[in-house]
Amino acid sequence: MVIPTLNEADELPATLAAARAALGSHVEIIVVDGGSQDGTVQRVDDRTRLLHAAAGRGRQLNVGAEAARADTLLFLHADTHLSAGTGTALARALAEPGVLGGCFKISLRGPTATRPIARALAWAINLRSRFFHTATGDQAIFIRRAAFQRLGGYSDDDLFEDVMLYRRLRRLGAVTLLDPAVQTSERRWRRHGYLRTIAIHLALRLLFLAGVPSRRLARLYRRLS
Repeated sequence: MVIPTLNEADELPATLAAARAALGSHVEIIVVDGGSQDGTVQRVDDRTRLLHAAAGRGRQLNVGAEAARADTLLFLHADTHLSAGTGTALARALAEPGVLGGCFKISLRGPTATRPIARALAWAINLRSRFFHTATGDQAIFIRRAAFQRLGGYSDDDLFEDVMLYRRLRRLGAVTLLDPAVQTSERRWRRHGYLRTIAIHLALRLLFLAGVPSRRLARLYRRLS
């Protein structure tokens, strides 16, 4: 399992604890920090391998993937918690030789997670993943190492690196959407408001699908966020 971090001191300990509870204490966890200034690296426990890389989620994930020893790579955001039953779901999916990888359904956690708009957002993301076979990093993407290497890993782009990897993966072979849902923080939607954040994300995705380079979209996203 690879977790990229950048100033995630508040979130990381609970994420590590949830991962071990879901997958067992033996699970290999690699944290790749991109230059945190808030004490994130001090929150990495002695059972977790800590690496450093230049900031950029794709770059950090590639560094962690190269160092990992497992045959299956699970990429987890620092604010996303795995649920009980994750290990069983993964084992069942990977028992199918044709399945190269996949992702999990998503639910939101946090102070506003019970609001109707938060539940509707999670429902829409899950529906999109089911019918269009898409995924974002919030959904804990997993992939067989051989397939990851064949794809050349993540791009170094600063936005949509997860969407691009998953798009290439599904062209290579079968992907699957798993239960139980992961629990991701609603902090980014809460910070700027659900409607504004959803509108920004939809606009950026449409521009991305229209061919606008992701680097340009990343600069736009930083200005809007």
